[in-house]
Parts: sequence; structure tokens; C-alpha cells
Amino acid sequence: MGLTFEVAEGGFLDIDVKIVGPDGKIIYQGERESNGKYTFAAHADGVYTYCFSNAMSTMTPKIIMFSMDVGEAPKGHDAETEAHQNKLEEMIKELSTSLTSVKHEQEYMAVRDRIHRGINESTNSRVVLWAFFEAIVLVTMTLGQVYYLKRFFEVRRVV
Repeated sequence: MGLTFEVAEGGFLDIDVKIVGPDGKIIYQGERESNGKYTFAAHADGVYTYCFSNAMSTMTPKIIMFSMDVGEAPKGHDAETEAHQNKLEEMIKELSTSLTSVKHEQEYMAVRDRIHRGINESTNSRVVLWAFFEAIVLVTMTLGQVYYLKRFFEVRRVV
């Protein structure tokens, strides 16, 4: 079995992850992770639980993209089954696994693209606001200096 996850939006893009087996044993536990891939052998039949926790920053909601893969159980090495295995079937299974891997990688890249696009747009809006603020300060300083120099060279007559 395998779990691939990525925090797409929210906070510092971190989440707590826990995988629990059907017998209640913790198979994997990670804290403050932003993405990850974890593969393990299912040791018993039953329901495996994937838990994503946002306990560290409960005020900011988070969006998580994850996928769970269930592979085939390993086959015994009987002489009869080895004789019946077909080379073409093995190649097809390998190709299917590769295609699934490519699909997950593309989904991962799409999420990363969305995250980076958001960061770039946020940075761009901050730069525009700062440039606007600088322009206002520059125009105000210019008008202030013009007014000050005009008053400085003004001749005042005392009558």
C-alpha cells in the first residue's frame, strides 16, 4: 500500500500525518510535513486509517491532495505458477505501474504549480502596492520641496 500527499493551501503548508493499521498499531507518524510519499506492506487484512491532523494551526483551514495506492499481494514461487507466467503480462503490469506513477507525479506538479502561482501573485501585488506608495511619497516630497523653495526665495517687505 502507498500514500502520497501534498498540502495545497493554508498556513505554512504543514500537516500532521498518521497511518494506523487494522490492529491499532501506528505504522507511520509524521509531524509538520508539507508533502510525502510513504509505502508499506499490509501486514494484516482490514481497514487501514490515514489521519491528517491540523492541531498546530487550527485557525487556518488547509487543503490536502492525497492518493492511496493498493498494490497486488506478492505471489508464491510455485513451479506451476512460474511456468504459466507470461513475459507479456509482466511487461504490461510494469507499464501500468509506471503510468500510475507518472499520473501521480503530474498531479503533484499541478499542485506545486498552483502553490507557486499563488506565491508569485501575492508577491506581485505587494510590489505593486509598494511602488504605488513610493510614487505618492515621491510626489508629496517634490511638492513640499517646491513649496519650501518658493517660500525661501520670496521677498518680504516690512512696512
